[in-house]
Amino acid sequence: MAKSSSRPKAKRPPRSLPPRLPALAADQLRPEQQALVAAISSSPRGGFTMSGPFAVYLHAPVFGQLAQQLGAHVRYGTSVPPRLSEFAILCTASFWKAQYEWFAHAAIAEKRGVKPATIRALQAGRAPKSAPRDEMAIYAFVKELYATRRVSQPVFARVQKLLGDAGIVELVGILGYYAMVAMTLNVFRMPVPDGTPTPFAEPKGK
Repeated sequence: MAKSSSRPKAKRPPRSLPPRLPALAADQLRPEQQALVAAISSSPRGGFTMSGPFAVYLHAPVFGQLAQQLGAHVRYGTSVPPRLSEFAILCTASFWKAQYEWFAHAAIAEKRGVKPATIRALQAGRAPKSAPRDEMAIYAFVKELYATRRVSQPVFARVQKLLGDAGIVELVGILGYYAMVAMTLNVFRMPVPDGTPTPFAEPKGK
């Protein structure tokens, strides 16, 4: 009688659940959907991809136009330095465990000057203790806001001193927009590109 192997069977990686909205064919878009594609393509983003939040926005193109305009502004048009803006976006992606948002912005954040060790810490859900002081001030602001839905005066004052009145308003706008993007990606199960590992573990049955 053959002995059973004592080696544990290798676990298969969990299959990601399919997106909740049907994919739209580029050659069958309605005029308002084509207008949304054109607007995104002509923005500073430099192109349109049928993935991520934009693929969702196509199903509600009037909303999508307004959302992408706000998105272009909070990403490219604020007084918040790009490094700190991308850092705040990664804090948001980590909080929401938004797979596509993290995939899209982790590399951008590194190019903007966020340290790889900081990015790894945020992905793991840890405080980025080796990050510079300005990033740690943003981290404390974001963590407290998401955890308590309020920001204490000392935490507020540090970021206000760092960014100024306009900058702290814009930071809250950045967080709000990318929280909306994260919710969009999570609710509609928008995947990362094929062959790309998911940055976060997915909760079962969601």
